[in-house]
Amino acid sequence: MITAGNPLPQFSLQDDSGTTVTEKSLLGKWSVLYFYPKDDTPGCTTEACSLRDAQKDFLEKGVSIYGISKDSVKSHVKFREKFHLTFPLLADVETTMAQAFGVWVEKSMYGKKYMGMERSTFIVNPEGTIVAVYPKVDPVDHGPFLLQQLAELMP
Repeated sequence: MITAGNPLPQFSLQDDSGTTVTEKSLLGKWSVLYFYPKDDTPGCTTEACSLRDAQKDFLEKGVSIYGISKDSVKSHVKFREKFHLTFPLLADVETTMAQAFGVWVEKSMYGKKYMGMERSTFIVNPEGTIVAVYPKVDPVDHGPFLLQQLAELMP
């Protein structure tokens, strides 16, 4: 997994509105990049709604939120509309961004091994440096947790 102090890896992904988002898109502002396993599943919905409910506070701090999963743009649109999500969801269908961040990992369920997204969050400063990494996050109250962390990180 990529660590704090590293520059943001290069990426180019489409969001749920059809806009291409790259690492250069994040320069000049604080950003939260949260990787999650799958749209419209219990833990992922809990996490997304926690961030949605706190988004006003993120925006007041000038922080942008981006959700990233392997799901398609079409799936992201449904997920965003169903839960009234107010931030972009990036479609990492080929897992290139997840691999660059080290969150596309081998997982195990009922003894069966498979590759999947490890729920993880990264905070990026305006210069494009990763300043905080939160692996295997708890989806409950993730928004308030990140706001507390940002209060300590931001000048």
